[in-house]
Amino acid sequence: MKKIAFLHPDMGIGGAERLVVDAALALKKSGNSITIFTSHHDRNHCFPETKEELKVIVAGDWIPRSLFGRCAAIFAYLRMIYLTIHFLYYYSNKYDLTICDIIPVSLPLLRWYGKKSIFYGHFPDQLLTKKETILKKLYRLPIDWLEGFTLSYADITLVNSCFTQQMFEKTFPSKNLATRVLYPTVNFASFDKKINGNLQLEKIGKVDTLFLSINRYERKKNLNLAIESLRELYNVNNCNDERSRSRVHLIMAGGYDPLNVENIEHYQELVELARDLGIENNVTFLKSPSDDEKQLLLHSCTAVIYTPENEHFGIVPLEAMYMNRPVIATNSGGPKETVIDGETGFLCQSNVVSFADAMNKFVKDKSLSREMGRVGHDRVVSKFNFKTFQAQLSEVIQLLFENK
Repeated sequence: MKKIAFLHPDMGIGGAERLVVDAALALKKSGNSITIFTSHHDRNHCFPETKEELKVIVAGDWIPRSLFGRCAAIFAYLRMIYLTIHFLYYYSNKYDLTICDIIPVSLPLLRWYGKKSIFYGHFPDQLLTKKETILKKLYRLPIDWLEGFTLSYADITLVNSCFTQQMFEKTFPSKNLATRVLYPTVNFASFDKKINGNLQLEKIGKVDTLFLSINRYERKKNLNLAIESLRELYNVNNCNDERSRSRVHLIMAGGYDPLNVENIEHYQELVELARDLGIENNVTFLKSPSDDEKQLLLHSCTAVIYTPENEHFGIVPLEAMYMNRPVIATNSGGPKETVIDGETGFLCQSNVVSFADAMNKFVKDKSLSREMGRVGHDRVVSKFNFKTFQAQLSEVIQLLFENK
């Protein structure tokens, strides 16, 4: 049995947090002792496993996330540095291995302290920010350098997809990173529970086709594409009156943190976009649905619309396919490795015409959702199951300790 610590910046309810939880559960079920160390853990805004099954220790939440909404990257690094120092000072002798993700600044500290470490890379951080001004470029210069410098201190670097692997190798060519792909898994148990009740939403009446978007309310997720594509779909089908439009509905279910300024702002931007397009009655917005609510949403929808471009991996398409629902996604990034175009959904260009065309296929052919959903379910069960994820992660750790 190994004693393993996870260092994660903020245990919210995003895809990165879901991966941490799944990895922690996988290693715990393999007989290891697991603790998650984080800078923030709101028990009212987290995955239930972090309250019921996993030990979580918080340190550094007193450090602000930003300075009046600015310099968020610097403060994220400061919070992670403090968390790492706290861990090393009080707990390091109790653990055999540390697994970090998102921010690699912990890695040199762990190495200098003689601790083995694994870094799980979701995507190069320096590619996630726009450097549109000289001031922003200067601001990011030391942060980007620090990311490249600290990455080389990991004993093993895991990545979530072949696409992410290529981006790490392209971004840090001089580091000779020995990356290994470990696909995330789907927590099947959370979707195998008995579904209780029916979808009861204020704006939804008798709907023939229900599209669902699940993603955090962040601008990089390109959520406006789903709303604009619905408007285009109405134009294609000459749905100019409310009665004909009401047959097709869109639900925007997004992760929403009331402490996150971007979540607050972008949610309002999307609400205003639907109103400006004249389809506010045809779009329902939900904030941070629970696991039970998400299960019901996936069960009730016709297809899932996944709009991020060059997404690192994307767990939502897997969850949708496991629930026998096809996925309409951009033909880039992780979805190219999970969604089979024309079989488990459609891979589209990142524009309203392409997405509306794919959506229209489900409007015209009511059997398409069922047929594609069945194929998608079989694909997820065979390739992205928990046991495979657990075995591959355990193998990586075993190799790490064998190569002392």
